[in-house]
Amino acid sequence: MPRSRVRHSGAADAWQISRWERYRRQGLLGNMASSKTCPVQAPCYHVAVIRDIVSSSAAPRAIGPYSQAVIAQGARYIYCSGQIPLDPQTGELVGGGDVRQETHRVMQNLAAVLDAAGVSLDAVVKTTIYLTDLRNFAAVNEAYGTYFGSAPPARATVQVAALPKGAQVEIDAVAVAG
Repeated sequence: MPRSRVRHSGAADAWQISRWERYRRQGLLGNMASSKTCPVQAPCYHVAVIRDIVSSSAAPRAIGPYSQAVIAQGARYIYCSGQIPLDPQTGELVGGGDVRQETHRVMQNLAAVLDAAGVSLDAVVKTTIYLTDLRNFAAVNEAYGTYFGSAPPARATVQVAALPKGAQVEIDAVAVAG
């Protein structure tokens, strides 16, 4: 199910105004097709952020909490660097060797970075998980899956030789904001 958001800007940009109006008139904005009013009296533009989950029966089903692909249109992209399970206060590795606890800390760190960018984990469209041992795949999936609902982002998982500070898991993300 697509999720839509509206962004407002005081900047006047005729191309974006005409594009919005063209799409609105053509009915291409889904539930954004109704007319919008700006909260301030200033020239503005609207950009609909549409996040659609892609699923094909012609490709293998996702084997974990991720989508085959995500389409994000009309968006501002946020590229998050990989996070490892460091406590933000002490800078020390957390989890005591438990990959589930490490994964939870990584996801909390990503959520904090996204919050600083003005979005939440709901805005994530793609992640990459780096594991030092793919035998931890199921345990990481279990923890990771608790952070995304029924429309998780697209994802890749790879095994790497080592991660900084001896971490077992690192996750990066791409998000979109309206």
